[in-house]
Amino acid sequence: MSKFVVTGGRELEGKVDVSGAKNAILPIIAASLLTSDKIILEEAPDLLDVQVMGQVIESLGGKVKRKNKKLHIENRDIENIEAPYDLISKMRASIFIMGPLLARKGRIRISHPGGCAIGSRPINWHIKGLELLGAQVRMDNGFLDVSASRLKAARIYLDFPSVGATENIMMAAVNAEGTTIVENAAQEPEIVDLANFINEMGGKIRGAGTNIINIEGVKELHGTTHTIIPDRIEAGTYILMAAACGGEVLVRNVIPVHLTSLLAKLDEAGVVYKEEDDGIRVIGKGNYHAVDIKTQVHPGFSTDLQAPIMAMLTRAHGTSMVTETVFENRFMHVEELKRMGADIRIEGRSAIVQGVENLHPATVSASDLRAGAGLVLAALTANGTSEIREIHHIERGYEYLEVKLRGIGANITKEE
Repeated sequence: MSKFVVTGGRELEGKVDVSGAKNAILPIIAASLLTSDKIILEEAPDLLDVQVMGQVIESLGGKVKRKNKKLHIENRDIENIEAPYDLISKMRASIFIMGPLLARKGRIRISHPGGCAIGSRPINWHIKGLELLGAQVRMDNGFLDVSASRLKAARIYLDFPSVGATENIMMAAVNAEGTTIVENAAQEPEIVDLANFINEMGGKIRGAGTNIINIEGVKELHGTTHTIIPDRIEAGTYILMAAACGGEVLVRNVIPVHLTSLLAKLDEAGVVYKEEDDGIRVIGKGNYHAVDIKTQVHPGFSTDLQAPIMAMLTRAHGTSMVTETVFENRFMHVEELKRMGADIRIEGRSAIVQGVENLHPATVSASDLRAGAGLVLAALTANGTSEIREIHHIERGYEYLEVKLRGIGANITKEE
């Protein structure tokens, strides 16, 4: 297994480019199943999750090839309706093939998906939406068997604004007869990117990015070339690293409006940054105040930035409270941060973080993708050499993390 070796205590200087968004490209790759024409996705990040999703498509009969930052996808010969268990169990985003494959083939068999162990992420909202569109769902030896002779439009109210359920329903309803209305829909920027992609293929989706989405069914979709939006979580992570380490870093390929909740907290903490034409420039002083964070669905503070900002707050002046409302198991990084000298105690779904002057180096393990990013941030600020293990979690969502960090002055290597 690989690990990162980080010698911290250096200021960061220079420019770092943000890759295409992991949480945008995964459902978009799945949505390519809606057409037999060629699809080209530009700014496609080279991530483990993207590779696995490509393998899922290929297992169904599609073809996926990477050429530099582009993915070329052709799904003319889709014949299989069941993806292999070993692929589905690796990644929760594999659930995204349910909607488009059901629309394309009228049936899909899929096991319960895997992914990071950050808490309960039920798929009942996905199933409810597909059933309202006319699908029949049954359990068969640990598999979901979903079928529909013809999908028909429906009015669907989501009890929780689930991102995955919203996206799966959108993809299933694209070819349904009539106009589907999704109420209490998730509003994340990645949903807007998916809707834009489908509309570029000839779909008719309105309202993405609001809590009410209208999907007018069309008979068929065609190929297109689409550019993936920048990854707002990766951007936020580099911004937080620059703020914590000090120095001056320009984070490029950023859409600032996607980071409104994070930037508001940086203002409150006294972190100096400037929005520029080509990105966000952070003038880190390593000197900032404690703030309280409460994760919420978008446009609230993202749960995916909770671990990185908690790592930053371990050295803030004062006491911060970080409350996690989205996933119940997303404090697994706390014990690892405490191994580095952080002063944190957990009370229910909140973590009380008392800022300390310095963290010290340690050997720690990443329990999930974002926890791993938080541990890298902490190691960058610690005086000495730390090891971060289980970095396959990190590589699911951060493209060439160690290379990018070395480009702005960090002392980080990847070792076996």
